[in-house]
Amino acid sequence: MGEGWQLMRIQGIPLRIHPSWFLILALATVAFQQQYSQQFSAQAQEPLLWAIGLLTALLLFVSVLLHELGHSLVALSQGVKVRSITLFLLGGVASVERECPTAMGSFWVAAAGPLVSLALSALLLLSTHSASHASPLLGAMVSELGGLNLILALFNLLPGLPLDGGLILKALVWQFTGSQRKGIQVATASGKVLAFTAIGLGAFLLLRGAGVAGIWLMLLGWFGLGAARNQTQMLALQSVLRRLQVKDAAQRRFRVLEADTKLRELSRIRVSDENGLADWLLVCDRGRWKGFVTDAPLQSLPVQRWDEETVGDHLQPLDQLPTIRDGAPLWQAILQLDQPEVNRLLVLGPAGLPSGTLERPELAERVLKELGVRLPLPILEAARRQGVYPLGMMLPPVARTIESNPEA
Repeated sequence: MGEGWQLMRIQGIPLRIHPSWFLILALATVAFQQQYSQQFSAQAQEPLLWAIGLLTALLLFVSVLLHELGHSLVALSQGVKVRSITLFLLGGVASVERECPTAMGSFWVAAAGPLVSLALSALLLLSTHSASHASPLLGAMVSELGGLNLILALFNLLPGLPLDGGLILKALVWQFTGSQRKGIQVATASGKVLAFTAIGLGAFLLLRGAGVAGIWLMLLGWFGLGAARNQTQMLALQSVLRRLQVKDAAQRRFRVLEADTKLRELSRIRVSDENGLADWLLVCDRGRWKGFVTDAPLQSLPVQRWDEETVGDHLQPLDQLPTIRDGAPLWQAILQLDQPEVNRLLVLGPAGLPSGTLERPELAERVLKELGVRLPLPILEAARRQGVYPLGMMLPPVARTIESNPEA
């Protein structure tokens, strides 16, 4: 969907507006203006009706924002970081860093949004009578917003992903079965049924002449199918990251030098490096690992001394390099590579000795291969040069979800 433009921060959470939001704001304003025009054309002038239509549309999205804030604040109370809240064509969505580590935590995060909408609906509907006494137009707006918040709550409680009801269903199945995976499977299947129902009903309404309503239902169904597909892919990705070990993806991006190697040779090696991140240079002395050497001596010493001093004179201990055991699950490597300034891991064998290296591009390539996906060579080469996951793959959030539920 994309990030959109950041409007402000609420409780430290960025509020973003996606470009598609302006389209739905305009459509909602027109719809509300037409509705008010049918009721109050004799009592109010056209500019006022347009202004009330726009105000109703904006307050509706304020209701959506409060709905998402309900999710977000409960997520924060569960120790889950909320990246942003984004308003877009189909309403709003809160982006979280990872899922709650417990089933009941997930339940309350999912239920918080509908509870906020139900509370707003009750408050507005109870205020309708008083608002109508102040102004019939104001009363109509309050009543409309109360009804829409009730619809928002009930619609979101439908038991299928990605709706809140689907998340509630997932959490309940997870709680009673002890399996988060089972919860996702049940909620995804339910979501597919709802999505196909929405598409079918939308097509029927479209054929009967209800153009906007039919198209809207079909759009919601299409969005639901996409969300169900994403959940299925997420389950497959989590399964791969749990199953694969670091040694399955490790390569060898280091060279081994003897401790008596002159700095002149180090310079020659560096000149021969063509692109991408330079190989690490590990140092041995008669078969024993001693440490590693960087380019710092070449930068700090005059060229005349490169033939006198050796790499052994400028050793750094191996434990200063980020390391991981070759038998560790691959998702743990993703978490380590997500740390600041960590672009490569030194892979250690069973005896604790260097056996390879692991970087983001080769890790992603191995995962994609396991999923049956092969990327074009130019894309992989570009990722290697930049030291990033190809195509911007968002593997760290998936790894954090696994970390919170390693046995799911």
